[in-house]
Amino acid sequence: MASASWLDRPWGNLRRLLGRMPLRVKLITSLLALVALALVIISVASLTVFRNYQISRANQQVLNQYQAEVDDLLSGHSTLSYPSVISVSPLLVGLIPSGTSLPAAAAHQPMVNPESVPDVPTSSSWYQANGQRLVNVNTVSGIDNWRVITRQFRVNLSNGLPGQSETVNATLIVGYDLGDINGTISQLAGIDLIVSAIIIVGLAIVGIAIVRASLRPLTDIEQTAAAIAAGDLSRRVPEHDPATEVGRLGRALNAMLAQIEASFHARERSEAAARRSEERMRQFVADASHELRTPLTAMRGYAEYYRQRGGVPDVPGPAATPGPKASPGPEAELGEAAPAATPAAADGTPAAAADGTPAAESNGAGQLSRADLDRIMQRVEQESARMGVLVEDMLLLARLDQQRPIEHRPVDLLTLAADAVQDARIIAPGRHIELSVGSAAAFLVLGDEVRLRQVIGNLMSNALTHTPDGTPVTVRILAGPREPVPSVVLEVADEGPGLTPDQAERVFERFYRADQARTRTAGGTGLGLAIVAALVAAHGGTVTLQTSPGEGATFRVTLPLAPEARGDGPDDAQPAPEDVDDPGDGQAARAARAAPRTDSR
Repeated sequence: MASASWLDRPWGNLRRLLGRMPLRVKLITSLLALVALALVIISVASLTVFRNYQISRANQQVLNQYQAEVDDLLSGHSTLSYPSVISVSPLLVGLIPSGTSLPAAAAHQPMVNPESVPDVPTSSSWYQANGQRLVNVNTVSGIDNWRVITRQFRVNLSNGLPGQSETVNATLIVGYDLGDINGTISQLAGIDLIVSAIIIVGLAIVGIAIVRASLRPLTDIEQTAAAIAAGDLSRRVPEHDPATEVGRLGRALNAMLAQIEASFHARERSEAAARRSEERMRQFVADASHELRTPLTAMRGYAEYYRQRGGVPDVPGPAATPGPKASPGPEAELGEAAPAATPAAADGTPAAAADGTPAAESNGAGQLSRADLDRIMQRVEQESARMGVLVEDMLLLARLDQQRPIEHRPVDLLTLAADAVQDARIIAPGRHIELSVGSAAAFLVLGDEVRLRQVIGNLMSNALTHTPDGTPVTVRILAGPREPVPSVVLEVADEGPGLTPDQAERVFERFYRADQARTRTAGGTGLGLAIVAALVAAHGGTVTLQTSPGEGATFRVTLPLAPEARGDGPDDAQPAPEDVDDPGDGQAARAARAAPRTDSR
């Protein structure tokens, strides 16, 4: 356990050190370390092989010569004289008396340099340990190395006289001059070291350049990531060859960054839309509360007036206790005064009623007259109806928001337009209201006839309400674009004061009105155009507004044609005004298709 702990500490330090090193340093260091290790292995292996080759060759020649000389000596056919030292480079053969050194024996040989012969020991112990074995010895001068084998034995040798011999103790020495093999190997090792150093330095220079060039895209990625972190989501990684890993990585990162940017912008838009939706919801709740509060306040005022004038006895409790007067609220700020209870005057006569008309004289007992009661009930009924219309509009918008299905039946849009024009002419006889019909086979759409009538009615009511008396209004039925599906276009155009760009942008918002004063004379609750947009969307169509200050306003409703009305007729419809005289059953619309003409009324 102790040894394992001792080993874990340096290994952990090494891992932490490697973890702090830059990638380029790791790559270059690893490369150079591997190359250096490879060069060392190559050098050691080559020098070892070279040395072993030289020694193996020397061994072979020494053994061959030694075996031949031994055989000749033992058979008595040796040609060697005794004593003698024969040197035929690189071989040396000597037959000398035992106990005599080879240099001393070579000194008597005229052809042998005593300084260049191997320095073979003469001790009997050395011969006992190394006799008949190949060993390395130095020269007498100590420069070269010899590979030698020796043997001592008694043999009968000729003493130089014919037919005479003697038995002697001789030593046979066979050697091979290796030369300065250690010096040669040292020189080769030095050359290998110098060459390896040059290779490592050159490889380090080239490797640093290559690694820097290869890692430059990673630096670009790092800079791109830093720029993106600083908020520049449009930055992208430079493109490289997709055949390389860096190129594929850059392409993948750019695709990812594009998705991240799109997601970020989508989230921004979603957050902005959520904020706008929250603001619209708050405004919607405030407007709805105000619109409902106004008729409720009026009804409460008339009820209180009825009670104060003796309509019901004063009974203690919540029903009889006069409630607190309504606070001014938004309607007071916007100029709309809610009806309130009307106290009696100081002389006992009834004060003015909630709508500003003088109250009728009550009887002597303080009871309301029949005229007062009729007027109060009439106003209560009016405010109740107004509140009912508001609630119905809100309920309709809620149902449309829930995407509840509507009826889809063929509806003749021209008939609905003709009926709306006739109704508008009856309501505003002093206006010039015109119906213009384009040339097309039929203007049939699939939808809910009641809701489509409501769309046209709301647009007509908007044009009549928010333009001065006498302003002309034109209703056009045209053949719409053929793509993506054949469609029909309904336009309601007026020549009124028009709207500003800000007003035009918000005109389809719920409870939005260009005139922010919530007076009775302004009319409407701000839900008419919102209902138009919701109903048109529920029918798969679109509604747009084209307007400018002083140039009137044109509401354009585009609805897809019913399948039975999609023919090969002309796509570009030319509007032509027509006379609409029959408000009853759409006969004017059918007549308009047959022969369109202009009504000058």
